[in-house]
This record gives sequence, structure tokens and C-alpha cells, in this order.
Amino acid sequence: MKRKLVAILTVILLTLPIVPMLTNADELTGLTLEKEMRAMIERGIIQGYGENDIRPKGEVTREQFAAFLARTLKLPLTESSFTDVNPSTELASSIGAIQVTGVMQGTTDNRFMPTKNITREEMALTMDRVIKYKKITVNQKEITFEDDGKFTLGGGLEAAKRLASIQVMSGGSSELGPDTFIFKPKAISTRDQVAAVLKRFIDFVEEYKGEVPDEEEKPTTPPVTDPNKFQLAIIENNSLVVQEKNYNTYTDAVQAFNASSTAQGIYQGKELLRVKSGMAFAQGPVGNNTIIYSSPSFGNQLTYLEAGREMRILEHAEKYIKVQVADTVGYVKQSQIDFVPTAISDNRDYYSVDTNQALLHNTYNYLSKSYGTYSIGPAPSFMKRGVRYYAADGVHFLDGAGKAVGTHHPYFQFQSIRTTTHYTAEQLDAYILTKLVEKESEKGIYKNASTKSKLIGLGTYMKQMETENHVNALFILSTAIHESNYGMSSKAQGINNLFGIGVFDSTPGGGKQYAKPENSVLAFVTQYANKNYGPPAGAYARGAVPGNKTAGFNVHYASDPTWGAKIAGHMWRIDQAMGSHDINTYRLAMTNQSGQLNVRTEPAVRPDTLLFTYKPRDLGRSGETGYPVAIIEQKVGSDGYNWYKVLSDDIKKDNTGKYIEFGWIRGDLVEDIN
Repeated sequence: MKRKLVAILTVILLTLPIVPMLTNADELTGLTLEKEMRAMIERGIIQGYGENDIRPKGEVTREQFAAFLARTLKLPLTESSFTDVNPSTELASSIGAIQVTGVMQGTTDNRFMPTKNITREEMALTMDRVIKYKKITVNQKEITFEDDGKFTLGGGLEAAKRLASIQVMSGGSSELGPDTFIFKPKAISTRDQVAAVLKRFIDFVEEYKGEVPDEEEKPTTPPVTDPNKFQLAIIENNSLVVQEKNYNTYTDAVQAFNASSTAQGIYQGKELLRVKSGMAFAQGPVGNNTIIYSSPSFGNQLTYLEAGREMRILEHAEKYIKVQVADTVGYVKQSQIDFVPTAISDNRDYYSVDTNQALLHNTYNYLSKSYGTYSIGPAPSFMKRGVRYYAADGVHFLDGAGKAVGTHHPYFQFQSIRTTTHYTAEQLDAYILTKLVEKESEKGIYKNASTKSKLIGLGTYMKQMETENHVNALFILSTAIHESNYGMSSKAQGINNLFGIGVFDSTPGGGKQYAKPENSVLAFVTQYANKNYGPPAGAYARGAVPGNKTAGFNVHYASDPTWGAKIAGHMWRIDQAMGSHDINTYRLAMTNQSGQLNVRTEPAVRPDTLLFTYKPRDLGRSGETGYPVAIIEQKVGSDGYNWYKVLSDDIKKDNTGKYIEFGWIRGDLVEDIN
């Protein structure tokens, strides 16, 4: 621990500017907030731009405020995962440190907007989260703001009132009374104001706890005399504490655990094997994925999950945990899973609806202890604003009490890649350029994006791939945007790799190099979409859609369980920007058979009509997750059954060399999903 602290301090000393030496007569002299500024400079929290250059009235950006907070809380520096934070910039590691705490959040597409100025309302929201992060209880007073109608952020007004109650941040005085203030929520925060807020926060914490806020200590388990024995754990001071009594077998420990009203966990050595109530997550560390197997013998891999991501517990055992990931039910090794009791933390993934009636997925990473948010598409009618919903698969939604409230398949997440977008190459190129110009305003990694992005001018080639290889150009573009950060990632810029090809969680520095971006597009389409993932006989074929961890490309293409939903979100936002001509174009359905299922060249069952066969598959915990299909038309066959003409997932060609675009499935073998 001491060596770690020394290392952290060394990094800080090497990377941060030297605290300026101020003379008696300088730019701080006579300031209303001179005392606060000098105190924060002395602590090294506020730093200058050079000798005697403090700029107390300078506007504060989000990255600067993140650095001030990281120093205030004495957080260890770490890498940020925000897509617009360049890791080589001076304050990137401070942003990473703050991201871990969750007190500053990004946008729905995982951007931090580091160079954007921070408003007073945003600062109030952030400081309110800091107080909650430090587990401090605030006795709120009756506070009134004359300009309360100017607060627009969710929770902003309440945060400002809590901060005013403890005199950390209140605003200007009002003629209406001592507990009424003028807050100016949309004013940009200045350096002297930030110094005052942080100084008052530190003073408040010292009074509240008797010490300056410091890095939270991680819960530790007491020494274990025999790592082969089992012990129960109870919760004390918001941590699991192992009890002294040992049990020789797991069965004995479970019996004692079930009989105890206070036991919340079972340990074997330092390994937590079970909790009474809580969530499971992929243990990690980052770079080590958790494998979900089809049986407790750990033979056949069903899918895999990146470190820190959520799983639902279905069954505990000594050597395995039965879990649900999306709609997939499988088994995980005890060594690859960890738990958080509900009594310690109720943080978890949830869905919500924003002001534009968009469906938002708020994801929680149990290792970084931080939330991320992204939009998927239009929210279903059964969802209301201000309510949290839960769904392991993003399809079957529950309320907070665990009651089913509705089923919803986001359109683009389950639309076949064999569909055709309405948009032309020129329209796709125009969208790309417009978006890149917009991104440039965020600076950082997007500097000169409109001239440097590797996506520029690819619309024609993506439409060519759609025509020649039957892969939707909007799907190709959205995947490239997601995987290459709008063509500005290091892989895109350095090796023309737009799809993360050859980049793995365990070796993030790797990746396939291409001579030009078009070659990367060609590889994604021909070597992935049309080889192992799309065609029903492909090694990783689980449906020709973006999907989730049960159906679609997401099962095997990415460890991120929300990869398919994020691709769908990009498709939806592009479609919205260009007139919403693609959404709900096709009738979507899902096969309902667990055994093999034949697709025919015409609506008749004969040996000569077999086009291809879907492999047997588990339909998931819901019993409803088969292979997604797009229906073109419906007719009654000679056998009296309804038959559906569907887009073929396969890439078979006829005698003339043309793709066989359509197949037929008997109507009783599929269920509509939109």
C-alpha cells in the first residue's frame, strides 16, 4: 500500500504543473474570494498557467473541474474510457479518476466533453454527488432561489438547495430574506468561485468527519486460518466482515447461512462464493472476460462478458453460479464472478425515458463503480418518464418490484442486416461530414475531424457493399462509427481499422492493419458479417442482427453486452437526422423452435425446396428468443398453412450467380416482435 501511494504521488508530481509562488501584491489581492483562492493554491488544488498567472476570473472547463476535484478528493489517477478524452492529454488521468467515482458523468454516447465550460448548475449537481459519494448526510434547510425557474437539469435545483443548506454553494443574497438567494444556474463557473466551493466543502467535511476527504478504503476480509475452510460474513460499516467460525464443507456453511438472520455472504478463503441477496458481475480484472457455459462441467461456451458487467443470479453452488446474461441461462466458474450484496449497494443497470421519449439504458460497471448512458431508440408506450425499469435482455421489462410491465424489441437492434437502407451514398457522406463538424466543437480527439476522419467519403463504398454483399449500409456505417469513434480512434487513424478487427480485451494494443479504410470495410463485410456471423451455418451464427448476448452478432462479436443495442442506437440517430425513412420499414419476427428449422425456396415442403437450415438453439429463459427474421410478405401454401416470405440470412447464389434474397418459413414457426 505504501509503495502504491509513493507511486501515485510520484506520478502526480511529475505530471502536474508547479504551484505558483504568489507575492503579496498579485492578481488575487483585493478579490472577494481571495482567501479561498490562496487556500486552494496552497493545497495544490488550484494551479496556475505559469508564474504569477492564476486568472481567478477565468472560466472553468469540465476537464479542469475534474482535475480540481480529483486533487481535492486525493484520488489515484487512472485511465478514462470516455471516447473523446485523449489519453495523452495532461488532465486525462484526472478525468479517469473522477469517472471511477461516478460524480461526473458523460453523454449518452460515452463522451465527456472535456473542453466544455461547466455551469453553476452542473457544478452544484457534481458537488451534490461528491457529498453522496463520501456518504455524508445533509440536514436540508428551507432554501429558496429567486431564479429557480432557470434550473433545467434533473436534480439541479434540489442539489443547489442541499449545498446552500451547508453553505458550500448558495449564490448571491436576495432582498426577499436570509434563506433566499439568486443562484444564476446557467452562468459559467469561474476559477475563484470553484476555489470557494471546494474550500467550503473541505471545511464542511473536516467539521463533519474531523478530517479532509481522502480516498475511500476498500473493504478487506480478515485473515483466514485455513483457505480450504468456509466462513460466513455479516455486514458491518457497509462492508462484508468474515466471522471467525469455520465450516469444513460448503454444505455445512450453506445450512448455517440459511439458518442465520444476519449472515449475508459465504467465503472460502478470500473468495466470496455466495450472497443472500444481490447482484453478480464479471470479476475481471479489466482485460479478463468471464465465460458463460452451457453446463456446470464448463464444456461448451455460450457467450462471454467484459469485466465489471452485470449478471443475474439464478442458482448458487460450490463450484459454479447459474446466471442469466441477456436471455441466456448459463454457468460461470466461481473464480470468474463476484458479488455485491443489495444491503451494501443497490447500484445496477436500469432503463429510463428521456424528455424526447427516447429509451435510455443506464449501465453500471461494478469495477469502476460508474454509470454510463446511451440511447437505443423510441421508448415503448408502456414506459413513463421518471420511472426506472429493469431488463436483463433489453426486451422483457420489469418495474422496481420485479413485476413484468411489457415486452419491447428495439427496431434496429433486431432488424436484419440483409435489409436495404433508403439512404443514398451521397446522403450517408453528407451525414458523416455534418456529424464530424459537430464533433469538432468538442475538441480533444475530434480536433480537425472533418478533414482527418477515416469515415470521410466512404458512403459510396458502403452502398457498394450493400448491393454486392447484402449487408445494410446503415449497419456498416453505424458499426464503424461505434468501433472507430467516428473514424478518429488510434486504430482508425494509425492502421485504417474501423471495426476493432483483431483487437481483444486482453490485447487492446493489437489490431489488423489495412492499407486503406475501404479494405477494413471489405474485411468486416466478407470475413465477419458474411462468413461466421450472418450465414446460418457460420461458426458464430446466432442471427443476422446486431442483437444482444442471446441473439445476433453481439453473442460472440463483442464482450460488451450492450454492443448490439449501441449499434442500434447509432442507426436510429442517423435515421432520425435524415428523416426517419428506415425505422419500422420491415415487419420483424422471431423463430420459436428450439430444434433445427428449415427455410424453403418456396412455400412448400419438398426435398427440392430446402434453402438452408437454422441450427438448433436454446430459446432463452423467456422461451421466446429464436432467430430474428424480416418478413416481406405472407401467403397460404398448398398445405393450407400460412407461410412467410423472409429475407434470407444466407448468402447462397442461384445458377446465374445472383444472391437468393428470399426464403419461406411456415407461419406457425415464427412470432411477430414489432
